[in-house]
Amino acid sequence: MASIRQFQVTFDCADPERVARFWCEVLGYVVPPPPEGFATWDDFDRSLPPEDRGSAFACVDPSGAGPRLFFQRVPEGKVVKNRLHLDVRVGTGLVGEERLAALEAECARLVGLGAVRVRLLPADGVSESCLVMQDVEGNEFCLD
Repeated sequence: MASIRQFQVTFDCADPERVARFWCEVLGYVVPPPPEGFATWDDFDRSLPPEDRGSAFACVDPSGAGPRLFFQRVPEGKVVKNRLHLDVRVGTGLVGEERLAALEAECARLVGLGAVRVRLLPADGVSESCLVMQDVEGNEFCLD
């Protein structure tokens, strides 16, 4: 049996391009080139039937190491907590006040991009501190 070596993380959302561009800024990802035959993503989008325009967007890790993120428009809004979330690893290897300072600095940057700080989960003797946040459409993620 072959093992799976690549995967894509898919977000259901109302505004795929807006959410994708937010995550590009958070993770240092980039928008991939448009499909062959199109100079821009806007050109490609205009080629679609009206009901499909703006229905999807993606971003990729420029190093190729991280998964592709895909954003698809869905009609319903988010109403409950995510069953899956991303942990954005900004404090790896740091502890105590040094870790909190790194988390707070990244939190401030992301709030400037439209994220919302939800709460600090303080170190408890087993796990180090992390910050629970929401992206521009309310999807939870953690600064870890």
